[in-house]
Amino acid sequence: MLDAVVVGAGPNGLTAAVELARRGFSVALFEAEGTVGGGARTEELTLPGFRHDPCSAAHPLAVSSPAFRGLPLERYGLEWLHPELPMAHPFPDGTAAVLSRSVGETAASFGPRDAGEYRRLVTPFLHRWDTLVRDFMSLPLTALPRDPVTLARFGLVGLPPSTWLARRFRDERARTLFAGLVAHVMAPLSGFATSAIGLVFALAAHTRGWPVARGGSQAISDALAGYLRELGGSVHTDYEVKRLDDLPPARAYVFDTSPTALARIVGFGDHYARYRYGPGVFKIDYALDGPVPWTAPEARRAGTVQIGADSAEIGAALRAASREKRAPDAPFLITVQPSVVDPTRAPDGKHVFWAYGHVPHGWDGDLTDAIERQLERFAPGFRDRVLARATAGPPQLAARNANYVGGDIATGAVSGLQTLLRPKLSLSPYTTPHPAVFICSQATPPGPGVHGMPGHNAAKAVWRRLRQT
Repeated sequence: MLDAVVVGAGPNGLTAAVELARRGFSVALFEAEGTVGGGARTEELTLPGFRHDPCSAAHPLAVSSPAFRGLPLERYGLEWLHPELPMAHPFPDGTAAVLSRSVGETAASFGPRDAGEYRRLVTPFLHRWDTLVRDFMSLPLTALPRDPVTLARFGLVGLPPSTWLARRFRDERARTLFAGLVAHVMAPLSGFATSAIGLVFALAAHTRGWPVARGGSQAISDALAGYLRELGGSVHTDYEVKRLDDLPPARAYVFDTSPTALARIVGFGDHYARYRYGPGVFKIDYALDGPVPWTAPEARRAGTVQIGADSAEIGAALRAASREKRAPDAPFLITVQPSVVDPTRAPDGKHVFWAYGHVPHGWDGDLTDAIERQLERFAPGFRDRVLARATAGPPQLAARNANYVGGDIATGAVSGLQTLLRPKLSLSPYTTPHPAVFICSQATPPGPGVHGMPGHNAAKAVWRRLRQT
């Protein structure tokens, strides 16, 4: 009998399996798709030689993750590449605000009226980032806070809505960039703890950057799988699990799946019936004949580029997708251009690029024209650079990755109390009604992103249980 079986080889399932194998437990991992990776995969979606990331591409939380930083992933081929600028947010007038590794450069891009306020906002947390990120990504109750004073101070700033924090800024440039940071998790700007979301992304840029993985996000997953195999764990792909009896006998079962799938497989009925899924996304991967022709020079140097004319436009796009249940006329876009720093991603002189906008949950329309109209506002002539495109709306995203229910790439709405308390109100969110069954997906704290911390935290709950039996 195995000690643990893990279902789902996304970053969290892989991390949970590695953490258990490191502690001497026998582990087998089962994945329905033909390759490991989940939201961290790389594929030739458009043309030969163009290597795209179907989901996550830039990794501010991965490079800061206490889980990943504690693993020797570089030994298994993972290499982080840092663009000259982590992120840029261009404006219709051809200028841009930036999120730089330098606080000074970032503050200067907001203008003199907000530069000092931005410095005062981030400075108290910069030198305590490694401890702070470990504390809030390990909650709830998987570890005692190492710096409770700084964590409490962060909570005072971060728990209110981002619209409150935006009042600290006098000009629109800072408000717009910060609104874009919050929108990365598809949360309405007025939601609970949205200030914390924006602040986390900003601090991550200043301390560790927003890198891409050389060769694509698949490198993260392959490194985790390589380390797992060296530790004696086994990895089984093309193995769909429809019920618990499909798995070999084990002392514990750990699911990197949506709560909905877990309930169906294990037979939990309506245990997660109140769990809410959020808006979906419509994503386009592009093969380009050259770099994106951004009007703002800063955007040409950035790995990630946010697209939204101002905070009002960003807020309207989020409300349309989440509350009004319609596709926005002017979608807020997150775009990533990995080949500005990684030439291995495309043939010589060519580039890969992706963009996505928010749409209602399960929406089955086509947002291509609206996305490209937005891109043309900030990069005139963009369409002329397109060699090929691969589009994916909520139905296609859910078909590729079962965790993306209704196209929700966060595997659950990041709004209200569910921002922190997911998938249920519980002091032990990784446990389930079955004492041998656990959940470790991004539907559990600390939530979405490629950082492995739900898997890391869930593994702690598993090995504590295994030691008792």
